[in-house]
Amino acid sequence: MIWVLVAIGGAAGSVLRYAANRLAAHYLGPDTVVGIFAVNILGSFALGFLATAFMQRFSLPIELRAMATVGLLGGFTTFSTLAYDGVRLLSNGEYARAGISVAANVIIGLAAAWLGVIAARATV
Repeated sequence: MIWVLVAIGGAAGSVLRYAANRLAAHYLGPDTVVGIFAVNILGSFALGFLATAFMQRFSLPIELRAMATVGLLGGFTTFSTLAYDGVRLLSNGEYARAGISVAANVIIGLAAAWLGVIAARATV
């Protein structure tokens, strides 16, 4: 059953990621990396928060925890798209933009995950 719940969560997360990217492209242009950035930062915060909250406060079944973290957030955030966007920018000679995008996703993503952990600990 856990496999089915992870798949459901992953499908929902992927649809949410696609929607976020389409919104960013609509408002900021098709060549933007902002959608992936926003998704990765929000997902990092949410994973830090939920993983900490699940361990310290909520006694949810492992199936639901896996659905939310591995499935939903795993489908929502994406390293592969970040990597591809970096390669695309490098191929177009946009070296600074590629470096800023990758560095910002990693550094701010780590900070967001840490803030999620801190926020969850403060509420439990």
